[in-house]
Amino acid sequence: MTTHTTRIAVFCSGSGSNFKALFQAIENKQLPAEIVLCLSNRARCGAMEFAEQNGIATVHITEQQFGFFDEFAEAMVERLKKHHIDIILLAGYMRKVPDAVVAAFPERMLNIHPALLPKFGGEGMYGIHVHTAVLGAGETETGATVHFVNEEYDKGEILLQRTVPVLPDDTPETLAARVLECEHRLYPDALEKLLTLPGS
Repeated sequence: MTTHTTRIAVFCSGSGSNFKALFQAIENKQLPAEIVLCLSNRARCGAMEFAEQNGIATVHITEQQFGFFDEFAEAMVERLKKHHIDIILLAGYMRKVPDAVVAAFPERMLNIHPALLPKFGGEGMYGIHVHTAVLGAGETETGATVHFVNEEYDKGEILLQRTVPVLPDDTPETLAARVLECEHRLYPDALEKLLTLPGS
């Protein structure tokens, strides 16, 4: 395990429930890590508010703030370097991360997906759409996956997965709630595993 405190940035767009679970787990598990930055494409959201309440720096950054996409990507990398970020955790970030950012953090960026990848992944497969697709396919189990981020949606190497049963009377909403509970346990476990990998 690392001998220094790993500095983490969490990318969010919504309520930040996985962000909150990670924050609490780092404290409870006494992991050698600290969330020091919350980056969002939304100026106001639950995740940003939680960060501010807990003394975590926030950055609101979107493509619309820049004339060119490359400038946006460079600015994102600069902000991450300014905060000396070691690891990035995507937690409900509803934008594709620019390739330049992925390249700057090889094998140091994770995402959590509400299905058992490689099933039900890729562009358009997010949120309730995933659970609707799972039920539509007649699956008997689903789950959550934590994977490394690369240049393609949901195609990075899988770090950790956990299964969740699909019940006969499930709706997309009830299934989503059960998978989210799994995510809140899985993501901290995946972070703990990442911190033990060589070079972390």
